[in-house]
Amino acid sequence: MENLDRLCAEYGYKFADEIKKALNSDAKKAESLITKTLGVLQEQGLYAFTLFCESRGSTEKEGAEKMKEITKELFKKLSLINNDGLLDEIRKNNGLASRLDDLLLAIQVLEKSLIYARYHAKAFANSQEKANNQDSKDSKEHQ
Repeated sequence: MENLDRLCAEYGYKFADEIKKALNSDAKKAESLITKTLGVLQEQGLYAFTLFCESRGSTEKEGAEKMKEITKELFKKLSLINNDGLLDEIRKNNGLASRLDDLLLAIQVLEKSLIYARYHAKAFANSQEKANNQDSKDSKEHQ
């Protein structure tokens, strides 16, 4: 039996780290994208979450693609989907959207993972900010 909280923590870190990398190591942009997608998931559901990721413009496109990729990996690990695209897996006959217990599990695990991801991204952003402040302080001292 899988420890779901540990799995959410593992994937929470993975979401934050890989989305940050996809967005040119900008932790604040990663935090913003994660927060937006979490809000869509909570308010409108998994299908809307996936469409939201599909609709992102050029500034968030890479991060949103990484979000879908990791979400698909997480759902495959839980045996909730097969190998089709995430949107196809949700929509198809006998897909994730038509299996209520699996759908609820998917939403709960993804939501908790994204909550953890948001905190990781916030910590990354704070670390970046502290490093930038220290660099500024060091450069002023050497002048």
